[in-house]
Amino acid sequence: MSQNPGPSSDATSEVLHTLGTAVPSTVPTRWYNLNADFPEPMPPALNPATDEPVTADDLAPLFAEELIAQEVSTQRYIDIPQAIREVYALWRPSPLVRARRLERELGTKAKIYYKYEGVSPTGSHKPNTAVAQAFYNKAQGISKLTTETGAGQWGASLAFACALFDMVAEVWQVRASYDAKPYRRYQMEVYGSSCHPSPSDLTASGRELLDRMPDTTGSLGMAISEAVEVAAGDPSAHYALGSVLNHVMIHQSVIGEELLEQLAAAGEEQADIVFACAGGGSNLAGITFPLIGQNLREGTTTRFMACEPEAAPSITKGEYRYDFGDVAGLTPKLMMYTLGTDFVPPAIHAGGLRYHGMSPMVSHAVHLGLMGATAIDQDTSFRAGVLFARSEGIIPAPESTHAIAGALDYVTTSARPDEVVVIGVSGNGVLDLPAYEGRV
Repeated sequence: MSQNPGPSSDATSEVLHTLGTAVPSTVPTRWYNLNADFPEPMPPALNPATDEPVTADDLAPLFAEELIAQEVSTQRYIDIPQAIREVYALWRPSPLVRARRLERELGTKAKIYYKYEGVSPTGSHKPNTAVAQAFYNKAQGISKLTTETGAGQWGASLAFACALFDMVAEVWQVRASYDAKPYRRYQMEVYGSSCHPSPSDLTASGRELLDRMPDTTGSLGMAISEAVEVAAGDPSAHYALGSVLNHVMIHQSVIGEELLEQLAAAGEEQADIVFACAGGGSNLAGITFPLIGQNLREGTTTRFMACEPEAAPSITKGEYRYDFGDVAGLTPKLMMYTLGTDFVPPAIHAGGLRYHGMSPMVSHAVHLGLMGATAIDQDTSFRAGVLFARSEGIIPAPESTHAIAGALDYVTTSARPDEVVVIGVSGNGVLDLPAYEGRV
């Protein structure tokens, strides 16, 4: 697998050329791929027309060649191109913080740490893959990326990444979040991209959905259909996905790779248990997969808990089976925990977790017993988020409050003295403050 795909033009080469800036050695040099260490291989994605495993040719109209190669790779480590590391260095490594004030508030002798991804330019973990996807698409001569977004963190992150590589993003945002969170749209527009509410009248799939459900609050599955439709019809465009797919999980592994180094620097032999929020699976995979790999290779005993919303409980209430990733059936069939493509969740404030299915890699890990899951209601999550803010000073994203709530319940009911508990705080809630209204 090539580390730096050849640029398609002089202009592309100029944009992708490294700046020559010093990158700290603490910025990861490689991504980790759990597919190399799974005790059983993952079920393949299927072509919906044939029910045969998808091929590179099937995916080529939507994705860059290097991303397709990563999607099916079983290589344990993949080198991160220097141009991507230079961007990562704007905020990576993200901090691992001992939550001593929270420990004091809870009266616990357990040791609580949180890995904070809210320090990125867009305030969440999403740029970890957005930058990589924009880079590889630009290297192939693509000038536009289409995508969907729930709460808006992914759309804003892809717009940020596209701006850095002289591209544009066209984003379809779930209508419930589009209406409730206008600042995310403004953020995308500042970066030079556009954002539409989904379903929209700009696509055939959107118009069909509006005809059937004119008052729908939308879903990620609907928004995916619109973004895929536009990308498939434009030779200068590709589609980018902020979660679910294997290459996204691989890019997010920088979180867990850093965590392993940071825990060792803090004098901890291992994390005893890790809590992370779960929607499509990218944040969850990012912080847990390198540690799961360590368990499988070295015999460590870290446990993992996916904290999903009670309103969209794909792991705890869904079926493990093949299903489409979108409503219109334009995507390959994926083996995953799913509530069904026709599932439209309530318009909860944690818009980034409103997805009907779970990443196939995460689903496989759960199916093999490598990870547990719990569903947490919105009110409990926000109470935990407020307590965290008043103890640690950080207002967490609504999605992150689910991980915090799961950890707080564990610490106050089950944790042993000196047990190492790690919380993935996937983003900050500064642009999501309306979600906290009436909860303080």
